[in-house]
Amino acid sequence: MQVNIHTIKLGIWRSLLRTMPLILMGALTLVTFWLVKKNTPSELSSPERIRTHEPDYTLVNGTVSALNEAGTTKYRLLGRKIIHYDDDASIDIDEPRMRLFQALKAPVTVRAKTGHLDGDLSILDLFGNAEIFRPAQAATSSQAASPSMLALSSYFQALINDDILKTDKPITLMQGLSVMNATDGGIYNNVEQSMTLLGKVRGRIERAQQGSQRDTQSE
Repeated sequence: MQVNIHTIKLGIWRSLLRTMPLILMGALTLVTFWLVKKNTPSELSSPERIRTHEPDYTLVNGTVSALNEAGTTKYRLLGRKIIHYDDDASIDIDEPRMRLFQALKAPVTVRAKTGHLDGDLSILDLFGNAEIFRPAQAATSSQAASPSMLALSSYFQALINDDILKTDKPITLMQGLSVMNATDGGIYNNVEQSMTLLGKVRGRIERAQQGSQRDTQSE
C-alpha cells in the first residue's frame, strides 16, 4: 500500500490547527497562575495586626509594684481604676496613690486625681490636686528630727528610677508650721527627702524651737 506523505503532513497540520487554541489557553492559564502565585503573600505568614491605642485590660482597685536591687519594695502604685494600653504598654490611672519607700525612713505618699504611667514604668505624670506628703520623722543616730511636709500643685512628674518628683507649676510647701509658695515649681529628692523651690519664693518660716517666725522672699 502506497503511503501518501503529502496527505499525512496535511492531516498533522490540520490536527495542530485544531489543538492550537487549547495549547494557547493552557499556556495562558499557566502564566496567569504563576503571576498570581508570585504576587500573593504566603498563606503561612499572617498579616501583622495593626495596634491601636485602645485598652486591652482594666483593673478596678488595682496595684502596680516595683522592687529595688535588694528585692524590697521600691514603690507601690494604687488606683481606683488602672487602664492598660496594648500599643505602647502605658497605663492611665484614676485617683492614683503612690508610696515611695526608703530604708530607715517613713514612706512618702504621692496622690492626684488622674495619672499616666509610661510603658517603661519609669515616668508617672500626676494631674489635678496633686500632692506629696512626708510624715514627721523622729531623730535617729544619723539624722535630725523633721516635721511633716506637704507639697501641693496642679501637676507633679515622678521620675521613678531617679527618686525625683518635680513640677514646673506653682507650688505650695507646708513643713511644720512654715508655709512657702513658689511660682516656678520645685524638685523633691526622695533619697534626701528634701524640696528645692524654684522661681519667686514667698512665705513664712517658723522655727518651733526658737518660737519665732519671719517672712521671706527670694528669687
